[in-house]
Amino acid sequence: MFVDEFKKLPGSIWIMKPIAKSQGKGIFLFRKLKDITDWKKSDVYRTRDDKVDDKEPPETYIVSRYIERPYLIGGRKFDIRIYVLVTSYVPLKAWLYRSGFARFSNTRFSLESIDDTYVHLTNVAVQKTAPDYDPEKGCKWSMQQLRQYLTARYGIETVEKMFLLMNDIFILSLQSVKKVMINDKHCFEMYGYDVLLDVDLKPWLIEINASPSLTASNQQDYELKYGLLEDVICIVDQENKLTGKEKRIGGFDLMWNDGPVFADDGGADCIDPPTYSTNTFLGCHNDRKTQLKELKKQLAVTKKN
Repeated sequence: MFVDEFKKLPGSIWIMKPIAKSQGKGIFLFRKLKDITDWKKSDVYRTRDDKVDDKEPPETYIVSRYIERPYLIGGRKFDIRIYVLVTSYVPLKAWLYRSGFARFSNTRFSLESIDDTYVHLTNVAVQKTAPDYDPEKGCKWSMQQLRQYLTARYGIETVEKMFLLMNDIFILSLQSVKKVMINDKHCFEMYGYDVLLDVDLKPWLIEINASPSLTASNQQDYELKYGLLEDVICIVDQENKLTGKEKRIGGFDLMWNDGPVFADDGGADCIDPPTYSTNTFLGCHNDRKTQLKELKKQLAVTKKN
């Protein structure tokens, strides 16, 4: 099937990725089928019987077309890490975190060398090994910075359309697997979605990480992930303090509860408020500490009554 698709698109670039590895390990780009043939002959792809006993069994890889015209900022490629919390699959209940980050490559984008990982892979684990990498500055923008930048360049309407398409990615991907997921009311999953924008600001799903990295690369990253985990614990609600009707807890907004969830205030928390009615505020102001304090007061009043 892949060979047929490959022949329909001569000259295209493709990307191979092992399904069980992270941090950019094992990923490579190719233009010719010969590259795959050579790769299959390598030690990585040999069957277990052909391998030495102390080596690992062969990896399973996926292949997809490479986005050859990604949206660039400062001439550099980037992807976006977004956090989605699922507290139930049946019925589906999912929360979207307001904050996230864009991960930039350390080298200007070019298709001249498809073997240069510093150009094509935005993983921090890869980029921090670059000779000129600055650990203080890093290669990240906050989701709020990205939203403000794109809004200033293209206007509210265009950026809103882009974020709505991202919402579709989150919900449709979860719906596609809900029937095969083991549903347990005592369990939850927090996923790390990796999304790439092309030159037309169309978002493309790269992958969904079941165990997203929570290692901080700088102080800002630490504060983001610390707050993220704290808000996850609040939603899990082991002490049964919540009413179950909350639409926002900390930095999380309830985007799906066996159907779309609609915002009460139309998005007043955004510098450029969204005009659509869905309860998603990705890249909007994340005053999570203030919100948690207000929520605590509301719950105290509800308990008294």
